[in-house]
Amino acid sequence: MSEQALVEIRDVNFSYDRRPVLNGINMSFGKGKVIAVMGGSGCGKTTLFRLIGGALRPTLGEVRIDGKVIHDLDENGLYEMRRKMGVLFQFGALFTDMSVFDNVAFQMREHTDLPEEIIHDLVMMKLHAVGLRGTHQLMPAELSGGMARRVALARTIALDPMLILYDEPFAGLDPISLSVVGQLIRKLNDALGTTSVVVTHDVQESLKIVDYVYFISDGVIRAEGTPDEIRASGDPFVHQFVHGEMDGPLPFHYPTANTYAQDMGVNK
Repeated sequence: MSEQALVEIRDVNFSYDRRPVLNGINMSFGKGKVIAVMGGSGCGKTTLFRLIGGALRPTLGEVRIDGKVIHDLDENGLYEMRRKMGVLFQFGALFTDMSVFDNVAFQMREHTDLPEEIIHDLVMMKLHAVGLRGTHQLMPAELSGGMARRVALARTIALDPMLILYDEPFAGLDPISLSVVGQLIRKLNDALGTTSVVVTHDVQESLKIVDYVYFISDGVIRAEGTPDEIRASGDPFVHQFVHGEMDGPLPFHYPTANTYAQDMGVNK
């Protein structure tokens, strides 16, 4: 990607103890773009998020955000950088004992000195942006799954972050809610001028809204490109993932020859 990058990941390796998870990862997330990171379970997507957020340090390589190496920042520097990030957790993770209003207001109260009158107006503005201004007095238990996800999205954009990380934002949603959340991610990204990184298994919905896609498999980038390039990819792994095919590089059947022989008491 040739546009100015907000996030640059250069030659990043990461291992848990001696177990390698990422190997030679290079990525660039352009300012104002929506980027999808896809791959099977356990491929390293969540680890990548934790590296971007500064919760982990790469074994090798570096992660730069807005020109700064995130894992070289001191505690104050990391705190300031994280204030500029928003995270939409899988399934929303709303505070169940707080109202919708207080959920969205939480970051404003924690990280700013704004008076309550301004916080009120900002919260209502954020809720209006996701179509839920009328829910401000409700509790999370009174919301549908799709509505709860939209409230969580309003909370994510509370401080107008420059970078938003979405962890499986479509998980557990019905088709209508899924489409609504997808369109909101795109529209809010464009309205705020932020950069959004979406980790997801929902290929078809993601390809409708993103500018660029990275596919990770076995800790390496297996493929990357625009949605049209990904749809047209001849790579067997990408083709199987995009079209949800049963058999391919990721086999449906687990190898059973030796196990079967042992179970039947047959000498190998």
